Formats: sequence, structure tokens, C-alpha cells
Amino acid sequence: MPMISDTVSLAAFCRRLKSAPFVTVDTEFMREKTYWPQLCLVQVAGPDEARAIDPLAPGMDLAPLFELMADTNVLKVFHAARQDVEIFLHLADAIPTPIFDTQIAAMVCGFGDAVGYETLASQLAKARIDKSMRFTDWSMRPLSEKQVQYALADVTHLRVAYEKLVRKLEKNGRIEWLAEEMALLTEPGTYRVDPENAWRRLKPRSTSPRFLGVLKELAAWREREAQERDLPRQRILRDETLTEIAAHHPTDTAELGRTRGIGKGLVEGKMGLAILDAVKRGMALPESDCPKPGDRVEVPKGLGPVVELLKVLLKMKCDEHGVAGKLIANSADIDAIAADDDADVPALHGWRRELFGEDALRLKHGRLGLGFCTDGRRLRTVPIEPVEACTEPAAAD
Repeated sequence: MPMISDTVSLAAFCRRLKSAPFVTVDTEFMREKTYWPQLCLVQVAGPDEARAIDPLAPGMDLAPLFELMADTNVLKVFHAARQDVEIFLHLADAIPTPIFDTQIAAMVCGFGDAVGYETLASQLAKARIDKSMRFTDWSMRPLSEKQVQYALADVTHLRVAYEKLVRKLEKNGRIEWLAEEMALLTEPGTYRVDPENAWRRLKPRSTSPRFLGVLKELAAWREREAQERDLPRQRILRDETLTEIAAHHPTDTAELGRTRGIGKGLVEGKMGLAILDAVKRGMALPESDCPKPGDRVEVPKGLGPVVELLKVLLKMKCDEHGVAGKLIANSADIDAIAADDDADVPALHGWRRELFGEDALRLKHGRLGLGFCTDGRRLRTVPIEPVEACTEPAAAD
């Protein structure tokens, strides 16, 4: 079996790969019972060989692997890299670099939004992925040969997919389009969770600054507690309970104990006191320091049709250029452009502005129209002379 279970063999394998132009990488991990992902298997393939590395093997030291991941002469190829990169950052305190994400590259090459590995392997490597091992408990030992072969398929077919994607990107001149996305993936701030911002993950039922201030302190406490104890957030305190406490901001254990979903043992222990301290801090925040309601742009009255037209233009541009719409702009970005010509959104910068942003502004200001081709099946843009500013229609009697 192509399984590496000792440090000496791992070091030899990594030495052989140091001369490779690229390696493909994937991980298998468990996270259901922990805050931090628990690494169970690492699959790495060079141009000529592929191995599964067992991080749970007795005495295994992953230092040779971390050294390879840090080697700037070897490109690391992942598919949907974020969770894999997060694991390396947590264990080695370093992000693999340089990296190439085939999911993002596929979006640039017209494979749609967030294309899955099975789809990519099927279309580019003509491979059929066996899905029977999808829900394997990768922490169990020993792993069967079938499990290992299933895991290795995630990096062997990725080699072919990567090479074909690179050729497509070079052919259509879009290699540089990936630079911004890859820079985001190699930025440690992308993965580090600041407890002070943990409240943003929640769905507050109120926009009251005081409520949000208490919720912020409670969420920060829970995040630190989860990190320190390596437990899922929901095991510390459920989201619904957190928002319930923020809404009623109890001042003592008796009031806290009346909160739905919170047990007596928690109320009377150290955690109960910690929760009350968090509530107290939230209530003491100056009004100016309390979080403000969401950042979503409110579209001014009357701009609804503009938003819809911009969405049509985005779809048309993405179909025309073979790029996934999600990579250009999301709904919030479209709203922002409709409301403000200088909105700080990706669609108004760099290659996205060239592909979509400039025409979006022209359409918004009446210098560009949308019309059907003579076949009645396709849309096209039509330069037009802008009309004078519209006047508000008279109110009906």
C-alpha cells in the first residue's frame, strides 16, 4: 500500500519531490467533536508518484512535509484549498506557498460556481470518482487499501486537471486573474478567527446597538472558550441560547437560570460566572463602541430595476467570457454598484472592472443598453446616447 507511516520514509519522499515543479495535495480530517480540525491523512502526489501520509502513526513527525509545503520552488496544487490550508497553518504556523487552487481556476475557465472535484476530474481527467468512501471515519485505524486508494484519487487525477487548467488559462491569457484570489488564500488573516469578530457569524434577531454589544462580548467569550478547550462552539453554548442571553442580559445566576436552553450545572459553575461577566462588559460598552447593524448596502428607493438590469448584464458577461458569476460579483456587490459609482467592491477593480464594472457603470448611467440579436436568442450590449435625467412621475390623485 502507498502509505507512509514513519518519519524516515516521509523525509525520503519529500526529498524526492523537492525537484518537482508542482505537487498536488489533499487532506482528510475530522471536526465534528473539536474546534480545530483533526488531521487524519495527507495525500501528496508529484508528477510520478503519490503517497498517503499517516499523521496518526506512532512517532510520526510531519516536519519534512511542512518543509516541503514551505518550499517556494514547488507549487502546491489544491482543490478548494481553504480547509486544507487552515490545517497546515494551525499545525505548522505557516501557509503552504506558492499555491494554486483548481476550484478557483475552474471558475475562471467557465466551469461554473464552486465546481466540485468529482466534476472536474470527470471533465478534465476523464476519471470516475468512487463516492462510497465519502463518509469514512478517517481517524480509525487500520485504513483499508480501498480507503487509501480512494484518498489518493483526490490527488492523482488532480495532476491532470491542474495541467489542463493551466493550458486553458495560458491560452486565454487569464493566469494573472488568479493572482488576487491566491493572495487571499495565502494571507494568514483569512484563517485566523478573531474572537472580537465572532458575533458576525451569528444571525442577530435585533439591530439594537446595545443588544449587539452584549452579543459581541458573549460570542467573543464563547470563541475563546472553544479555542482553549478545543470544542465546537455549539458544545460550549448554542447560538440560540447566546442570542437569548444577549436579548435579556441577565444580571445574576437566578435570571441566567431562567434562560431557555441553559442547564443548572452551567449556571452555577465557572461558566455561568463567565457568561454574566461577558453580559456585564457588553452592557458597559459606550454606545459609540457597540457594533452597528450589518454592512449591507441599502438600495435607494427606485433603484430596484437598475439592480435587476445589472444582474442581467453580469450573467451576459459571464456567459460571454466563460467566467463564473460568483467570481465577479455577488448580490451585495451589485446593490453597492447600483447605489454608488465608487463602491469599494472587487467588480470595480482590476480585470473584473474591465470585464464587467465599466459596462455596469455605463448601463447605470444610460450610455449602454441591452438588446436582442436578430435571432431573438442572445443578448448584446448596445452603445446609446444618454437621456436627460428623469423627473419623478406625478403622484396619483
